[in-house]
Amino acid sequence: MDVYLVRHAIAETRDSTQWPDDSERPLTPEGEARFRKAARGVRRVAPQVEVVLASPYVRAWQTAEILEREAGWPAPERAPELEATQAPADAVELLRRHASNSVALVGHEPNLSGLASLLLVGDEHAVAIEVKKGAVVLLTLNTEVRPGSALLRWSATPKILRALG
Repeated sequence: MDVYLVRHAIAETRDSTQWPDDSERPLTPEGEARFRKAARGVRRVAPQVEVVLASPYVRAWQTAEILEREAGWPAPERAPELEATQAPADAVELLRRHASNSVALVGHEPNLSGLASLLLVGDEHAVAIEVKKGAVVLLTLNTEVRPGSALLRWSATPKILRALG
């Protein structure tokens, strides 16, 4: 199974006056524009994804919708397990329930890098992986979905993805 970990694109700065609920904080106009270009690069390196699961937070959901439009990925499905407040282990169970050939998880940091570490070596704190806003990491699981069963295939920054687009 291929697992694409996608961090949401550049969002507005935290502002409790404007967004008392941080889950409502959207992407910036520049973040949207830059990620549209990156998503076209994603289409070149990951043209076929079967399932897209996204945090219901506005910024992650907008990122998943851009992937649908620009990369041709499927419409996202809401996954509360990918909210910023959730543990990386919650996403492992989510993957078990959505096992297919290729799954994309659109979410937040430090959850995504923690999930990558957990899937790679069985400990969410053992491997330091930088997942920039708008970046994509590809892991492959050759066996069942379980901690320590993944192989890191590649990691692409948004700058690389924009260059590919």
